[in-house]
Amino acid sequence: MTYMTMKNKKLTTASGRPYFENEDSMTVGPRGPILLQDYYLHEKLAHFNRERIPERVVHAKGTGAYGNFKVTRDITKYTRAKLFSKVGNSCRILVRFSTVGGEKGSADTERDPRGFAVKFYTEDGNWDLVGNNTPVFFIKDPKKFPDFIHTQKRDPKTNLKSATMMWDFWSLNPESLHQVMILFSDRGTPDGYRFMNGYGSHSFSMINKKDQRVWVKFHFKTRQGIKTLTGPQAEELKGKDPDYAQRDLVEAIEKGDFPKWTLKIQVMTEEQAKKFKWNPFDITKVWPHKEFPLIEAGVMELNEIPANYYADVEQAAFAPAHTVDGIGLSPDKLLQGRILAYPDAHRYRLGANYQQLPVNRPIVPVHHHQRDGSMSVDGNSGASQNYYPNSFDGIEADKSYKEPSMKLDSNIADSFNRNEKDNDHFTQPGMLFRKVMTDKEKQNTINNFVCALKGVNGSKKKEILMRQLNHFYKADKELALKIAKGLGIKFKV
Repeated sequence: MTYMTMKNKKLTTASGRPYFENEDSMTVGPRGPILLQDYYLHEKLAHFNRERIPERVVHAKGTGAYGNFKVTRDITKYTRAKLFSKVGNSCRILVRFSTVGGEKGSADTERDPRGFAVKFYTEDGNWDLVGNNTPVFFIKDPKKFPDFIHTQKRDPKTNLKSATMMWDFWSLNPESLHQVMILFSDRGTPDGYRFMNGYGSHSFSMINKKDQRVWVKFHFKTRQGIKTLTGPQAEELKGKDPDYAQRDLVEAIEKGDFPKWTLKIQVMTEEQAKKFKWNPFDITKVWPHKEFPLIEAGVMELNEIPANYYADVEQAAFAPAHTVDGIGLSPDKLLQGRILAYPDAHRYRLGANYQQLPVNRPIVPVHHHQRDGSMSVDGNSGASQNYYPNSFDGIEADKSYKEPSMKLDSNIADSFNRNEKDNDHFTQPGMLFRKVMTDKEKQNTINNFVCALKGVNGSKKKEILMRQLNHFYKADKELALKIAKGLGIKFKV
């Protein structure tokens, strides 16, 4: 920017009127009261009072970066999505990383899942892949989500975080054990955002040009390698540098050390889904890689820090409801709940027209009949009609984008309709502990559990601890006995 360009930038009000008195309010004499007619004082203070939009209920603390995604392998046998139509296709992306339970001022190294949300700006609209750094989650039904999040927030009486609330909920919901096992391993405290994997977590679907559907899971594998912090290291960093992960990402990108992830998919046919040991749409379970191997699809690179954090990170709105042709949803119950909850949260936080904001706006023209609402900034579609069908605007529904019908297992509506394998909450957590973790990782996990469970107190302490120890025992006997020993509890099954 030249000196002349800077010199010619006149200070104005928000309505564009050049303004001089920016530092002194209009008063009656040098000591007199301020006049009501000083409208620019009102504008500055009123805007200042509204600078903070509502904080995200979850994922409040986060950072983001722009980059590119490039298709590296042919997966057209599974999907007709234009992005994947040929090897070499690419698109711009925005990624937001976050912690889940903490407020905006919380520390980056808290023991917490990490949000991992990717917005693909494709030629067929925006595709949001909104997941975490874990392949599973704590609950499988969306009705439980508000209750679960309440346990991660603050006690309504003390306004303090409560280990008692957390472990009471987890001990009463054994389906959470798989995610809890990951959370209290060293994977629960990643060494920054660059050194962790990301997952769509849910089962999704892909549809090809023949209208054939398969079920898929998405995995982002870090090319920087997995790096984690021990519990004590994470605790130390909370005090030294609460913005540790954000700082690490910003500094790496600004010096040209661009982080990369390989996108891989697992594929399950509809026939395989019928025969799978567990419910394939249960987000508390994984699909074993030996049965459903990872297939490479592309590579994403982050190479640009947004010029304005508020505009492009705080106002970024990701939702699993934002899919593109060739990539669809599944009967996953928690996913079905998120399809409603995420856009609804954005409409509350940002306004009904949140998708008109530059960071959320598709790169392709949009044609619909939605009008009005708070902060409509695209001209509100001018004089065009706001109903469909009509004889004037030429907008037509394209039948080629119709998804094939989905065959359902039952026509019986029931709020509690499960088979016996849906209640197997222990096999996979046990396998994770015995077969995946090293001896050092096992010991760190046990130490983390002991440290966390010591925070449980109150009249129900023994009941909560014994209930949780029973869950551990069903997953792995060694795990339960060593945690009990660390807690000084005589544990009998």
